Amino acid sequence: MKSVVCRLMVVVGALVPGLAHAEGSAAAGAQKIKTAGCISCHGRDGLSKLPEAPNLAGQVDIYIVSSLKAYHSGERKNEIMNTVAQTLSEGDMADLAAYYSGIKISVTPPPKP
Repeated sequence: MKSVVCRLMVVVGALVPGLAHAEGSAAAGAQKIKTAGCISCHGRDGLSKLPEAPNLAGQVDIYIVSSLKAYHSGERKNEIMNTVAQTLSEGDMADLAAYYSGIKISVTPPPKP
């Protein structure tokens, strides 16, 4: 089911203007995670250091950008993220998304009952 949702997000992202894949720079994103404060909650490796902060490693870039835009506009509410997103340009958002989405992760499902 999760892979179907991910595929649907990619298809929708390709068809809907403004949701296409971010054209950011992972190298620039690696620098911006330091100055934007991402590391303190989401970590350099994209693995959350706080229980209330999501892991960003390997997350789809479209999702990261759309989430940051929603925090920036106030559509999505979180005191910390609304403040952080206000400091980001669309280019910054694309760079951060390129960095975190470029982190390779592996998943081990739980054993079958």
